[in-house]
Amino acid sequence: MGKIKVGVIGAGSISEMHFDSYKHNQDVEIHAVCDINEERAKEKAEKYGAEKFFKSYHDLLADTEIDAVSICTWNNTHAEIAIAALHAGKHVLVEKPLCKTVEEALEIEKAVKNSGGKTLQVGFVRRFGTNTQVLKEFIDAGELGEIYYAKASCLRALGNPGGWFADKERSGGGPLIDLGVHVIDLCWYLMGKPKVKSVSGNAYSNLGNRSNVKNKSFYKAADYDPDTNTVEDMANAIIRFENGASLMVDVSFTLHVKKETMAVSVFGDKGGAEIEPELEIITERNNTILNATPQIDELSFDFVKGFQKEINHFVTCVKGEAETISPVEDGVEIMKMLAGVYESSETGKEIHFNK
Repeated sequence: MGKIKVGVIGAGSISEMHFDSYKHNQDVEIHAVCDINEERAKEKAEKYGAEKFFKSYHDLLADTEIDAVSICTWNNTHAEIAIAALHAGKHVLVEKPLCKTVEEALEIEKAVKNSGGKTLQVGFVRRFGTNTQVLKEFIDAGELGEIYYAKASCLRALGNPGGWFADKERSGGGPLIDLGVHVIDLCWYLMGKPKVKSVSGNAYSNLGNRSNVKNKSFYKAADYDPDTNTVEDMANAIIRFENGASLMVDVSFTLHVKKETMAVSVFGDKGGAEIEPELEIITERNNTILNATPQIDELSFDFVKGFQKEINHFVTCVKGEAETISPVEDGVEIMKMLAGVYESSETGKEIHFNK
């Protein structure tokens, strides 16, 4: 087959990672760009050499030349666009989270099953980090034994991006659905993707977006508004799985914490590992505990290289040469966990899932 023609829907900040990664894949032609801001769509089309640009995603999907799309829009549009793209016969890479609700996730899953074999890949980009892939090989080889516990923290002292990130209607939530989705999925993937059994969580809105704070910079969305914020400041949870394993997680946009923290670990009955801030494997030999640091290029997640690997994998799947390692079923299961934390916090009860 010739070059795969790709359309990118949503031309905001995260789309740059998609555009750049497609640009560096020799099997791809960036064919079209779509954004509700038509001027921005035109600008990106010119920058990346796309032949067409659109304001409506329906017009982009009507282009029969397009083989696949990346969906980089607000979370509240992921489901409708993904389903429409599948119905239009396109392969789909949808940014995380898959959508806003479990009900939407199940509708997307149904559309994938009825798509005649089209790929839908969920943008769990941290699965493609060198540190993650190396550790997974150790886990798959049984080096850590059975993984029964994982722990993840992604804490910002100050870092509510504002704009659509801070608008629950468009985003679906705050740090849990934006940051937590990454570290929850990373742990769950390395744990062997066990089915979720129950979730007990808390979401706090005690600090607001702290737009009053001076002398400390942070990323702000293009539509940042210091007076708009309807999402949580932080969330924590314990997630239990059907195989008896458990995961503890806490995430924040803002918290009275000394410094930003990214810490992810998994623990098995033969060994454990830290994935972030740097990969280190902890094991036991000759009645002595060993800390082993692999000699690899990236001990921490490299955002640019991880995205390139993710896009390359998607392209390989579109070509029919592989099956995605981030299928829609995984998006559904992660959505159950995210929704479970919010529901548990709202009701004050542990949320149980049927087998």
